[in-house]
Amino acid sequence: MSRFQTMVRFNIHVGKSADFKRIAQDMIRLTREKDTGTVRLDIFANDDCSEVVFYEEFVSPEARIEHLANMGDNVDAMLAIGNMRAEVLAHADRALHSSVQGYDVSFYTPLLRLAP
Repeated sequence: MSRFQTMVRFNIHVGKSADFKRIAQDMIRLTREKDTGTVRLDIFANDDCSEVVFYEEFVSPEARIEHLANMGDNVDAMLAIGNMRAEVLAHADRALHSSVQGYDVSFYTPLLRLAP
């Protein structure tokens, strides 16, 4: 298996932070209940919750695709209240690329590493 990380950044529209929090809580619930290959899902926010960052780690590209499918309408609901930009770190799987086509997603492969 080849674990990898993603960083998803949202700029939440003014007055929509409560909606964001509700959707994010449902996403965490669905991840816990349905995902089989999500290792980590942390959500960070600035002071007024106008900017948030999802830090995610998956066991494989298939696990990330499963995660997106398990989110149901939450992804569309999230995109309706904010602007998203995502970065996939250390994986260039073709199916993964295809699964996010049409979204603002960049893929990065390792250049240098400090490994233990």
